[in-house]
Amino acid sequence: MSVSDDQIAHALELFDGVAPLTTRKMMGGLCIYSDGVIFAIIHGDHGIMIKGKGDFVTELEGMGCTRWTYTRDRGAKAGGPTGMPYWTLPDSAQDDPTAASALARRALTFL
Repeated sequence: MSVSDDQIAHALELFDGVAPLTTRKMMGGLCIYSDGVIFAIIHGDHGIMIKGKGDFVTELEGMGCTRWTYTRDRGAKAGGPTGMPYWTLPDSAQDDPTAASALARRALTFL
């Protein structure tokens, strides 16, 4: 499923506090960058997701965020789960630009 113009506009509004923002459509989704560093994506099935690394992962999990995983369909690890470095936004940040931008800035400190 591809992302809609409305989803893109909403994400850019949420992360306006970490401008300058740029985007790039990839694999049916959209990557969101600040100063050339990817910190979030819009996934067609999972919505807006923020990149997690290091201790920030523990923080995201503590907020109830879930990691994007999928099942490999080929190769030596076919049938096994694969985790991507992206987590759902917590409910508190879904419609709050201040909270979403704060999470983005936090993510960028680990990237």
